[in-house]
Amino acid sequence: MIRILDFLFAFFGLLFAFPFLLILFVVGMFDTGSPIFTQERVGRNKKPFILVKFRTMKVDTASVASHLASASSITAFGGFLRRTKLDELPQLWNVLKGEMSLVGPRPGLFNQTDLTHARDAKKVFDVRPGITGLSQVNEIDMSTPELLAKTDREMIDTMSLSNYFKYIFMTVAGKGSGDRVK
Repeated sequence: MIRILDFLFAFFGLLFAFPFLLILFVVGMFDTGSPIFTQERVGRNKKPFILVKFRTMKVDTASVASHLASASSITAFGGFLRRTKLDELPQLWNVLKGEMSLVGPRPGLFNQTDLTHARDAKKVFDVRPGITGLSQVNEIDMSTPELLAKTDREMIDTMSLSNYFKYIFMTVAGKGSGDRVK
């Protein structure tokens, strides 16, 4: 049931938001010259996939977890995108393709070995990664891998249709601050 909801929300979200996404893309062109950011992430069953987002940092920023990046790397427009969580909208494409869910553990990088080991031990990779979830609405980020893996597992164990909608609603309403940057 959740995969069907993911598909429908992603499809109609991309369809209806297309003009708005186009505007953000054009503004991003003026901001960085390269408004789309892609990065290989760890997906379900540890299968790699390419995550798509709006770029919020300078083009030459190192490919590291957000909590390891410098705040000086964030552009002015990128700061706006992060605060409003609009940088996440292109991930609806990943949801549409079945690589992600709207709700699930945030996908990490392959170089985040502590996080990968902690999630492996908790069998977090048994599910699709998500755009939002219990950790995100509680501001638990990838800088605390053990806590993140534990919270991800708790979310997986208690996932229901009502929790699915609850995490989406909390995210849209502004709960959680997104990925932290030093």
